[in-house]
Amino acid sequence: MPLRRPRCQQVSFPWHLAPGTYYDGAMLGFDRRAAQYTWTAAVILLLLITLYRIRTALFVFILALLFAYLLAPLVDLLDRVLPTSRTRTPALVVAYLLLIAALGFAGVALGSRIADEANNLIARLPDLVGKAEPSPSAPPQTGVDGIMESIRSQIRQHAGDVVSYLPRAGLKVLTLAGNLVWVIIVPILSFFFLKDGHVMWQKLVELIDEGPHRALVEDIAKEVNVLLAQYMRALTILSLFTLTFFSFYLSVTRVPYALLLAAMAGMLEFIPMIGPLTAATAIVLVSLFSGYTHLVWILVFMGVYRLFQDYVLSPRLMSEGMELHPLLVMFGVFAGGELGGVPGTFLSVPVLALVRILYIHFEKAHREHELSRIT
Repeated sequence: MPLRRPRCQQVSFPWHLAPGTYYDGAMLGFDRRAAQYTWTAAVILLLLITLYRIRTALFVFILALLFAYLLAPLVDLLDRVLPTSRTRTPALVVAYLLLIAALGFAGVALGSRIADEANNLIARLPDLVGKAEPSPSAPPQTGVDGIMESIRSQIRQHAGDVVSYLPRAGLKVLTLAGNLVWVIIVPILSFFFLKDGHVMWQKLVELIDEGPHRALVEDIAKEVNVLLAQYMRALTILSLFTLTFFSFYLSVTRVPYALLLAAMAGMLEFIPMIGPLTAATAIVLVSLFSGYTHLVWILVFMGVYRLFQDYVLSPRLMSEGMELHPLLVMFGVFAGGELGGVPGTFLSVPVLALVRILYIHFEKAHREHELSRIT
């Protein structure tokens, strides 16, 4: 018998590739777009983790940048006044010399007195707390005196904890003293920001192709530049106003440790909302334990000053980009404190303002893109 030629059995596949069609991962249930989104999310998450791990060094560079914004007007003025030069180095050197001279004068004129008052307060604090004990035979007080006495009694319950905490607080201060090296590093970094910041920014912008994306980045950078400059100048002016007004009023009304309390209030102005509240609480407590009898007038003064600063002075100094709702500011301050402590609270307001600027610009770019698609 003649042998039959075996017939090739046709195998059917669940899909059919047309001529010229290339294999795609979607045939195995692999979505290329989903993979891109997943990789993008992973890269962003890795970047956020990296930024959090290097947050100390990052905060130092941010401080240097903000310090550069603070010195920029003086450097620009000196650059116009001094003889023409190809670089800004002469103006920078003169600006730093003037800054060192001003800090030296302030340290000689005020620093020694503030240090003496601080040492005196720390030494007398246990005695002041002990003297606040009421006499057993004293009749109960009513009105304002009764309120003050109730506050004293509440604080006396924790007076032992406060006094015992002082040595531990001193050790923490000594531990933080190792970070004073940043006081030297921050001005050095600011020097380079002021000297070569414009060139560094141009190099970064050149990495983006010309077109709408580069224009968007440049618009955002301009607004952020104005925002940070006005924010730092406003904080500095508010701090100087607080130092001047508080030192004058507390000294005239003979409040104990007036210069120390005024300097503390001025420095705490750099921390939004929580800083002024902490300063007011400290002034009231120190005055209360020192036996100052006109505590109500201190409260009236601080209330009037807060109204003047929050509704008259601060709106004139802050830019429009800083117009944030108080609830949002409070949330940002507390969230920043939870994430980064004091540095987080200090940076919370500019970060919220930056997020607001980014949202406005990206929303505007999205609307323009949708309109271009429709037309």
